[in-house]
Amino acid sequence: MAQMVEVGNKPPVNREAFAEGFLYLSANTLGAIRAGQIKKGDPMQVAKVAAIQAVKDTPRFLPLCHPIPITGVDVDIELQDERVRLACRVSCHYKTGVEMEALTAVAAGLLCIWDMTKYLEKDAQGQYPDTQIRNIRVIRKIKGDHQKREE
Repeated sequence: MAQMVEVGNKPPVNREAFAEGFLYLSANTLGAIRAGQIKKGDPMQVAKVAAIQAVKDTPRFLPLCHPIPITGVDVDIELQDERVRLACRVSCHYKTGVEMEALTAVAAGLLCIWDMTKYLEKDAQGQYPDTQIRNIRVIRKIKGDHQKREE
């Protein structure tokens, strides 16, 4: 039987989670993003908003995830040679961690960019042979004030 874990007796502490992931796109699509030529607008800015919204909506997507009072979200998006890197930091002062929120933010932000650029990524058959989201992972988490915060 599935159940939500009881956290009521745990003391609230400062928590942070850092996650990242990558969206591989064609050189043509990356060039169009750099030139500001995406039909739907700037995917970098829209993806930031999508990632922040995903943090707030994580308990709706993951049924056993606790609603958490989020205190901060930072999203960084970088165009690299053959991919987009999206990283997210989520913080709270609560009884359970924010890893799922950070991971959900990365996935949603990358999916948003894919959605906004998919018309450039399709091949002649309407498929996406080279477009891939890869390596979404937690790169670090911090619990409590005793750990040194790294940027």
